[in-house]
Amino acid sequence: MNTRIAIPLVFAGAIALAGCGNTVGDRGLSGAGIGAAGGAVIGALVGAPLAGAAIGAGAGAIAGAATSPSQVDLGRPVWER
Repeated sequence: MNTRIAIPLVFAGAIALAGCGNTVGDRGLSGAGIGAAGGAVIGALVGAPLAGAAIGAGAGAIAGAATSPSQVDLGRPVWER
């Protein structure tokens, strides 16, 4: 897999699993964590897990903060349970 395929996959995954929680902060933080994890996995396929994690974290944080619970809702964040 090359970077032309991997980078869009990181962004798509981060946006699809943007976040959980009801506040912008919770959604941004959870989106960043989910994006970083997904980005690291996809980045590892092209030999750049840290770059993938960084791209995924950024995309996930933005997507999580920009969406509302009515658009994407993965439930309550782990730290609120």
